[in-house]
Amino acid sequence: MSIKLHCFGESGNSYKAALALELSGLDWEPVFVDFFGGQARTPEWRTENVMGEAPVLVDGEFRLSQSGAIQQWITDRTGKFGGAEGERYDVLRWVLWDNHKLSSQIGMTRFLMNFLPAEKRPQEVIAFSQGRLKAAYDTLNRHLERRDWIVGDGVTNADLSCCGYLYYPEPFGFDRADWPHIDAWLDRIAALPGWKHPYDLMPGRPSDREGVPK
Repeated sequence: MSIKLHCFGESGNSYKAALALELSGLDWEPVFVDFFGGQARTPEWRTENVMGEAPVLVDGEFRLSQSGAIQQWITDRTGKFGGAEGERYDVLRWVLWDNHKLSSQIGMTRFLMNFLPAEKRPQEVIAFSQGRLKAAYDTLNRHLERRDWIVGDGVTNADLSCCGYLYYPEPFGFDRADWPHIDAWLDRIAALPGWKHPYDLMPGRPSDREGVPK
């Protein structure tokens, strides 16, 4: 029986887990979560997932949410993406940095700019978040100036976490051309065997829903 990942294409956090699964070579399949239809807020979903979120990995009776935890589970299962000896905590440091400084800010900003009706988009909040994100982009861009990967000599969960939202086409104030070292790093990740764009890897995209910007 294959591993199931409950996910949806618009979710950068789902993409982090889905990409790690795909690159790991594990047998897995995506299960669509109708997030925008309210599935994650139903009592049934909350019963199975107290945090009420996606992604959720299911392997038989085992169930796990939170993309960083799922990535670590994949590492423990396969030995991949954890970094070389002595790099484990540096990988974890960047995963935590991403969750706090990068992905959480991008996720909110992208949602406000693209998935809310235009008249309900709080411009001051968006501008504030974009300002904070510029500092995060600068941190990552500087770090990648003289290195191919965030930690060590190969792709790790640090890379798979930090890239999670940066391939999406919807505008959120990020232009790859402004950050050349991030741009080159994203190309390196996309060149890995098995890489797929989030909308090709998981079901669900904005064009599936009426009234949402394509």
